[in-house]
Parts: sequence; C-alpha cells; structure tokens
Amino acid sequence: MNYPGKELEIFDKAHFWRNYTHLLVKKFIGKKILEVGAGIGSFTKIYIKEKSDITLSEIDSFNYENLKKIFNSQKNVKVENKLIQQFNETFDTIFYISVLEHIENDKKEITDAIEKLEDKGHLIICVPAHNYMYSNFDKEIGHFRRYEMNFFDTLNLKNANIKKSFFIDSFGHLLYFLNKLLFSKEIYPSKLKVFIWDKIFIPITYIVDFFSFYKFGKNIVCIIQKKNNAK
Repeated sequence: MNYPGKELEIFDKAHFWRNYTHLLVKKFIGKKILEVGAGIGSFTKIYIKEKSDITLSEIDSFNYENLKKIFNSQKNVKVENKLIQQFNETFDTIFYISVLEHIENDKKEITDAIEKLEDKGHLIICVPAHNYMYSNFDKEIGHFRRYEMNFFDTLNLKNANIKKSFFIDSFGHLLYFLNKLLFSKEIYPSKLKVFIWDKIFIPITYIVDFFSFYKFGKNIVCIIQKKNNAK
C-alpha cells in the first residue's frame, strides 16, 4: 500500500508542534507503546529515549522501509508492516497521531485499537478539527474528514471510557482558516509557512490554549482508557 505522504517531509521540521502535543499527553504514556501510522518517525523521535519497548506500525511500503533504516540501530524499537487488527500482542499505550482521519471506518478502528490495549491502558488520538475547514490539502493527502468534538461522544465504548478530550492550537485554527480563505487553490503549504506557524505561533498558542481552557483549536486530542478487567 502506498500513501501520498508529501506533507510528512514538509511538517517534519515542526518540532515545536510535536513537542507541544507530546507535553500534553506525556502523563498518559506507559511502557509498552504502539504507534500506528508512524510515517517517517517524526513523533517517535520525541519520546524514543524515554521508552524501552516501542513498536511502530506503518502500512505504506516506502515509509515502512524508511522507518527500518532510521531506527535500525535502536534496540528498543520494532517496526511492523501491520494493521491494528493483525497484532496478537497488547500494549499499554497506542498512538494515533494525525492518522485516524486517513481511515475510512474510523469508529471500527478505534474499537479494534481498544481491543489491543491492556487493562487501564490508554489510546491517544490527535486529529484535525472542524469539517468546515476541510481544504484541498486535506483532500490531497487522503483525509476522509476533519473532526468535531461530538464525534467522540457518539462512540459506543463498551469496555473503555473517554478520560479527556480537548482542542489544541488556537492560533493554528485562525491561521489555517485564513490560509484556506486567501489561498483557496493552494494544496501544500510552503515550508516558510510551516516554519512561521511552528517557530512563532506555536509558542504563543501554548499560552493562549492554557488560558482559554483548550476550548478551541485546529486539532482535537482525545484520551481513551480501557476499563480494568475489560472483556
């Protein structure tokens, strides 16, 4: 399977953004991690030194081979070319960082992921917010949708609970909307735009998000915890 993936390279230098996301979910990360749709390992590099048991799952053939090369020397990292349903083992943490929007049957994917969690383990999801902001960029890179917060309320979770859900990147919300309005035909943002957003506006959004109680933003983070002794 092959994935368009050009944006992975463009956003690879968005270190402030990924560090911010990691900071907000860090306390929910356990010891045995599965990162679904690891791409080119941009998010993995943030937490790799802190954890000793990491599995990266990537079904795109090019990214899969690239991940094996990148993490070949890392004894704490295993790279798999598998869907979530194909794993026989369980994990205490499963990441979907900018991945769920690429999956057509997203609710089933969440259910299947919860089945692969250990009791009291956490499913950590980060997705793009607001369908009205769906753009040429979203379409080009294979997004089936953007998300509203009430999507997570519609999940029929029998063996898990939503522990926390919130918006992040309030400044990014405004910038993305203005970019769609002013550059309606643009598909991929320039590296300069990504640089300005990441290095200037993300540090500001740290503060704005905090004081606005994470009530609006460009992305949604949802933490789902599997129930203890779940069956």
